[in-house]
Amino acid sequence: MEDEIDNALRAHVAELRIEHRDLDEAIHRMAEDPRADQLALTRLKKRKLLLKDAITRLESRLIPDLDA
Repeated sequence: MEDEIDNALRAHVAELRIEHRDLDEAIHRMAEDPRADQLALTRLKKRKLLLKDAITRLESRLIPDLDA
């Protein structure tokens, strides 16, 4: 059962990484355009940061707790 949960978490992390990468590419394209909507660019950057935080949280759940 725990393996199924871990696999689901890994799959979700992979999906979030893809979305994060896609946002990164979109941000770079928009940043190169001087006519780009700055509000939209800011929203994309915020979404990218939220995704990075979510990825970090999920990855930390995948690391096993080691008893000292």
